[in-house]
Amino acid sequence: MNAGVSTISVVIADEFAGMRLDRALALSVPTVSRERLKALISSGHVRSGTALSRDPAMKVQADAPFEIDIPLPTAMKNAAQDIALDIVFEDDHLLIVDKPAGLVVHPAAGNLDGTLVNALLHHCAGRLSGIGGVARPGIVHRIDKDTSGLLVVAKTDPAHEGLSAQFAKHSIDRRYAAIVAGLPQREGTVDAPLARSPHDRKKIAIQPRGKRAVTHFTLVEPLRRAAMVECRLETGRTHQVRVHMASIGHPLLGDPVYGRNRPEHRDVLRQLDFTRQALHAAHLGFIHPVTSAPMAFESKLPHDMQALFTALRV
Repeated sequence: MNAGVSTISVVIADEFAGMRLDRALALSVPTVSRERLKALISSGHVRSGTALSRDPAMKVQADAPFEIDIPLPTAMKNAAQDIALDIVFEDDHLLIVDKPAGLVVHPAAGNLDGTLVNALLHHCAGRLSGIGGVARPGIVHRIDKDTSGLLVVAKTDPAHEGLSAQFAKHSIDRRYAAIVAGLPQREGTVDAPLARSPHDRKKIAIQPRGKRAVTHFTLVEPLRRAAMVECRLETGRTHQVRVHMASIGHPLLGDPVYGRNRPEHRDVLRQLDFTRQALHAAHLGFIHPVTSAPMAFESKLPHDMQALFTALRV
């Protein structure tokens, strides 16, 4: 084995004969994702005997031997930081975090540290596999900085691939609690494509050529010129709930981007010092990507949203 490389030896089983190389290897080595194997093949890290195998689509024969050189994961450039996390569930493959409002999920310009990723690098030190060749937590979906609630994070390649596939199929059960202005109908669906606004790149807008976005909403309780609603996401686009509810005349209370606080709500919001969108990721359900067990998690309203809800009750 070369320094800095872990080598896996594989002999193609009879039932994998005739398959593409990347698929046959993925079935033979389930701890490494097919996408990762495809990249390793293309970059010259897979060989049969002394010959490199650089074509992921080549058909393999039974009993053919292959060696896969997997570079050991490099450390992520972002710093690990000891930031308190509310871990709802954790095993060797994934974890569920109940994110507080105000915490950015991923480092980016303007938020290079103090993020959920920085916190996870500390929490999972030494227990992350090389997702894409880098030891990092797999962020398969995100929640806006000022939205609170449940988030699933992958710790391994198979978990990352399996969760990503479920998000792509829209089979993840995600439900948000939202406090909106006005009184919407008892239930309804907003099916409107979303894309970056051509007028303000920081905003999302309904655009005919955008990606399909579908939000199902149900009235939970009427409030004083407002309402608590449950929003179930069929798709998961950036700012989806915020834009969709605003588009039907029921913006989220406190939303500084898509909703102007109506006079009847300003005093309550000011008294409670409530300065974020009233949105909480309250339910998360999916199939465990490794064990295939059904998983479901609930998160109670955080204190600030509970206080707003109580203050607006009729």
